[in-house]
Amino acid sequence: MKIFKPTIEKSEVATLPTAQFEGRIITIDTPMNADKVAFALSREKAIGIDTETRPAFRKGVHHKVSLLQLSTADTCFLIRLCRTGLTDSLMALLENEEIKKIGVSLHDDTQALMKLRRFTPGSFIDLQKEVPRYGIEEMSLQKIYAIIFGKKISKSQRLTNWEADVLTDKQKLYAATDAWACLEIYHHLKQI
Repeated sequence: MKIFKPTIEKSEVATLPTAQFEGRIITIDTPMNADKVAFALSREKAIGIDTETRPAFRKGVHHKVSLLQLSTADTCFLIRLCRTGLTDSLMALLENEEIKKIGVSLHDDTQALMKLRRFTPGSFIDLQKEVPRYGIEEMSLQKIYAIIFGKKISKSQRLTNWEADVLTDKQKLYAATDAWACLEIYHHLKQI
C-alpha cells in the first residue's frame, strides 16, 4: 500500500520548516531518579526511544552509550547512562512486553545498551521495518519524518559530546526531538 512518496532528496529536506519537541525535557543523572522514570513510564502503552553515544573521531576508538531518551507525547526523559548506569528498573522497562518502545535502527541501540548490561528487548518496534508497508523507502529518521509530516528534524547536535559535564539546551532539544519524533511517526501510521 503506497500512501507516501517513497523517497525525498536531502536538498528538499533542507527547505522544509523545522519540527522540534515542545514538551517537558527532564534530565536524569542519578540511579534513584532513573528508577522513578522507569516507574512513571510503566503505565504507558508506547514510548519513543533513542540513544546517543559520544562520537569517536579516531579509528579504533569506541565509547559506551551515554544517553537513553524515553519520550511520551509530552515529556521526554534524558537518562544520562554515563552517570546512572542501566539500573534494574530501566532494564525491566526495556524488557516489558506490555510497553511498545518505538525507534529507528533499534538493532544498533539495543546492541549499544547491551554493552552496559544484557537484557531481552521486549516489544521493540523499529520504524525502519514498519514504513515500507506505507510505501516509504527511506531509512533515516530525518527523511521518514520529512516524508510523513513535511518538516525536518535538525541533526546539528548529533556529533557533540554526550558525556559533557552539562548538556546544552541544544543537545537536550535534539535528543528529545529524536525520541519524540519516533513516537509521533508511529501514532500517525497507526491512524491510517
